[in-house]
Amino acid sequence: MNKSYRERLEKLSTTNVSDALDALGLKGATYGITPTWEGCKKIMGEAVTVKIVPAGVTKSPHHLGVNAIEAAQEGDIILIDNGGRLDVSCWGGILANGAKANGISGVVIDGACRDVDDYAEADFSVYARGAVVATARGRITEEATNVIVQFGGVQVRPKDIVIGDRSGVVIIPQEKTDDVLKKAEALLQKEEAMIQEIRNGASMLEVDTKYHYEKMIE
Repeated sequence: MNKSYRERLEKLSTTNVSDALDALGLKGATYGITPTWEGCKKIMGEAVTVKIVPAGVTKSPHHLGVNAIEAAQEGDIILIDNGGRLDVSCWGGILANGAKANGISGVVIDGACRDVDDYAEADFSVYARGAVVATARGRITEEATNVIVQFGGVQVRPKDIVIGDRSGVVIIPQEKTDDVLKKAEALLQKEEAMIQEIRNGASMLEVDTKYHYEKMIE
């Protein structure tokens, strides 16, 4: 996730990237995972993945998320696979403060979190399916860090690129970054031209006909 990639992604929305992935036949658009608090910043970075499983006889030596915080580099994003569960939290305020102290960009969760007010106070971006007060302790545990996981119906590997904004979260396979960025930038340029024509007085029908809006990602 070099400086050039980061600067280019700053100009793109998750929807630009999602459309580019579709055009290239790649699966990366997740669903239902959105910012947890008003003012939550757009984030982007390489994934440090966490796989969560129900608690049972096998115990973890550390609280979930701790290994990921220690493994992450500055600018990374912790991505948690809890199978979409909404009945138990898998991220909280202490973890958020620890992650921010290590320079982590944010956290995205296929599941629920808690301590949302703590994220806002710390100005730390967390995306999730929802919030719940129930603790992880005795309910779930971390199975592994930095392994292949599923996230909102998408396969995610360590170091795949994660982008989150108010529309949701999208994943770019690491080896396809250049292709996806090039296509997303071309789509954005076309969309901006369409919007400018509408603002200059062109009708929606005129713009649709000129730019073949229905077939933009073909």
